[in-house]
Amino acid sequence: MGEARRAWEEHYGERDRVWSGRVNVRLAELVDEMAPGRALDLGCGEGADAMWLAERGWRVTAVDISQTALDRAAADAAARDVHTSIDFQRHDLTESFPEGVFDLVSAQFLHSTVPMDRAAVLRRAAAAVAPGGTLLVVDHGAAPPWASKLDHHHHEFPSAAQVAESLNLDETQWDQIKVEAVDRDAVGPEGQHAVLTDNVIVLSRAAG
Repeated sequence: MGEARRAWEEHYGERDRVWSGRVNVRLAELVDEMAPGRALDLGCGEGADAMWLAERGWRVTAVDISQTALDRAAADAAARDVHTSIDFQRHDLTESFPEGVFDLVSAQFLHSTVPMDRAAVLRRAAAAVAPGGTLLVVDHGAAPPWASKLDHHHHEFPSAAQVAESLNLDETQWDQIKVEAVDRDAVGPEGQHAVLTDNVIVLSRAAG
């Protein structure tokens, strides 16, 4: 088992539930009005985004490095009766990537405590967007105030514009729908209140 997989298995093994189970706010805001199609959820964790998409008619491929997270997600998807609309796959995205093309590729907070060539992963994500499809990337603009130095030791926090630039996309084939920093109110694990900054990158691929 590689270093990254080991780290994430340990992370999910620390407790029965890591995330809130609620859809990521930016995904819900930006995708709610889209016509459903095929979606790829990168770093799906315990599956909240994938299930939200499936409940709205999307056919979802949901990917994570942690089998523990995927098993929880699959169990919840079955309980919510959307399991037939979601294909859960385990990938270390620095080594393998799901096959196919997708109308929506979503990477929500795809950060890692283990070093990762994130720009390369996001370029592969862009390559998986079908003509006329959308790439949605949401990043932490900065570490939350409750994160320890250890938590974000390997994190880098480029601006939204820097993330978009790192993709090296053909400007004649892609439109920048939104590339900006957006603030939101948040509550930390011990009830701390703070305003966090999200980098929101929405790119649309030319239809043909």
